[in-house]
Amino acid sequence: MSNSHHSDTYAKEMREKEQAMEAIRHKLALLPDLPGCYLMKNKNGTIIYVGKAKILKNRVRSYFTGSHDGKTQRLVSEIRDFEYIVTGSNMEALILECNLIKKHSPRYNVLLKDDKTYPYIKITNERHPRLEVTRKILKDKAKYFGPYPNAYAAQQTKKLLDRMYPLRKCNVMPKEVCLYYHMGQCLAPCVKEVPQETYDEMIQEIVSFLNGGHEEIKQEFQRKMEEAAEELYFERAKELRDQIRSIDALMEKQKITMNDARNRDVFGFAVDKGWMCVQILYVRQGKMIERHASVFPFYGEAYGDFLSYVTQYYSDNPALPQEILLPDMKPGQREEQAGEDVEGPVSEASDDEGGELLDAESGAAALQNWLNVKTLVPKRGLKRQMTQMAFDNARVALDEKFRLIERDEERTSRAAENLGVALGLNELSRIEAFDNSNIQGTNPVSAMVVFIDGKPAKKEYRKYKVRTVQGPDDVETMREVVRRRYERVLKENLPLPDLIVMDGGKGQMAAAKDVLENELGLFIPVCGLVKDTKHKTAQLMIGDPPEPVNLARDSQEFYLLQRIQDEVHRFAISFHREQRAKSMVVSQLDAIPGVGEKRRKQLLKHFGSLKKIKEASIEDFRPLSIGDKLAQTIMDSLRDEESE
Repeated sequence: MSNSHHSDTYAKEMREKEQAMEAIRHKLALLPDLPGCYLMKNKNGTIIYVGKAKILKNRVRSYFTGSHDGKTQRLVSEIRDFEYIVTGSNMEALILECNLIKKHSPRYNVLLKDDKTYPYIKITNERHPRLEVTRKILKDKAKYFGPYPNAYAAQQTKKLLDRMYPLRKCNVMPKEVCLYYHMGQCLAPCVKEVPQETYDEMIQEIVSFLNGGHEEIKQEFQRKMEEAAEELYFERAKELRDQIRSIDALMEKQKITMNDARNRDVFGFAVDKGWMCVQILYVRQGKMIERHASVFPFYGEAYGDFLSYVTQYYSDNPALPQEILLPDMKPGQREEQAGEDVEGPVSEASDDEGGELLDAESGAAALQNWLNVKTLVPKRGLKRQMTQMAFDNARVALDEKFRLIERDEERTSRAAENLGVALGLNELSRIEAFDNSNIQGTNPVSAMVVFIDGKPAKKEYRKYKVRTVQGPDDVETMREVVRRRYERVLKENLPLPDLIVMDGGKGQMAAAKDVLENELGLFIPVCGLVKDTKHKTAQLMIGDPPEPVNLARDSQEFYLLQRIQDEVHRFAISFHREQRAKSMVVSQLDAIPGVGEKRRKQLLKHFGSLKKIKEASIEDFRPLSIGDKLAQTIMDSLRDEESE
């Protein structure tokens, strides 16, 4: 897999990353104990994440200390710089975060990618108004209603209103009447004078209808239908009857009725496995008429990112309800209401740690002040049932997502079977793959990953420090690691793989087969994965001599091989970085006069890290029987090296 070009490129990337991390460490020391927003940047200076914090210092530092889940680790691995903006309050940070996310569209943020283009029904502000479905909100004094969860719902509602109210349908006024006039669906302002009072009356009824007043409109149509029938206008009566049925069909989705007739947006959310689902129930005139779910990965603290979602949602939504209901989310209720896996850079962060921006009550108060809309966190009664209903729907939506993933995994299992057929194997359940990592021979390591039925078995992954090979020799490294792995498999009677995958070509394959067959007496199929010039999986080789296996690049089998190659490479690289970081710590301590191997181990065991040694005082060294003079030398040497 590795070659000199790849090693040089990787070495350059590592040097650039180390320089960036050194600069980040200096900036971390200067962070203030104040609320604000922070912007994480990648190596190209592109903003990839925007966050908010009650205490900037604690929140931003948390990304660069401790362990993270794999999803957050991907974000952290790309960070090369950051900026921050201090705000006067937590609420200011919440609004600023929303504006920054809208401006920069960071790839790792909770973005309303679909919801930013929610459809609205618009009554235009013209002499002869018309209805249209739009996704653009303009400051044109028009009336906007929505958002609608999907374009179909908006189009169906507009279609019904077009039949009920004869507003003009054309974008440009024609010179003569059109078919809509003859169908009774247009007043023909192109050739007739329409009084403003007529428009005002129609628009008032349309506004009432769109605000949830279906029942009142239905009753009015019922009255007109009866009048038409009494006067023997049966065609008109039939039209009104059909419109009443259309209103009934539109209202079928109602599930809950409140005693009052207020318009509400009810929010609930659930999180699991690093994903969040936000569910919105639209209640109009006291009736629940629609619901909508958004599912996305999140990288911060669960309730904080939920509030970010709500803030973004209303920053793009001119049609505000009369009341907003938010779910309760006190720390003790996390598991009950939001699922089991509340993930983020800081686990169970408290206000003091800067992890949480706002709790439920203060979040509601902040949104109420910003939107000037009554915002509640109900504790009991029907409103509490509604937020619970929103949560239940969010949980169901998340479960559906994970079931779909499981179906994908089933396809992956079939891909493993089909790959076995392509390779001429009777069975292909267990695959073990190897990769090496080093920078010009320094800190050489190797790694092995295991896939069973096409899925990674991470508990069976193994890391290897290379013992006998000097310099960047991939073939000999592979020989050593394969020998160590399968000697242990034989000794401990571990399961043998059905296929061994080398992340490399003919040399690594030959070395592995030689060790397996001539030294250990094992006859296990060995294949090699060759990459192209863009470092992507290009070809599968197997046999003696190795021959390419013809697999379609868009097949599930080829995709499985890509996953295996990417995973073993990732695992090897991460282990190499870990070892290199440790060796750098060791070399820093070894360079200090008076510190040998024994004392180095003693220092690291006592303090835990190089950072803690740098921050220690002279008194902290005395339990190790280190004199004040040597302690001062150690601290001065480490601090001098850091400043350089």
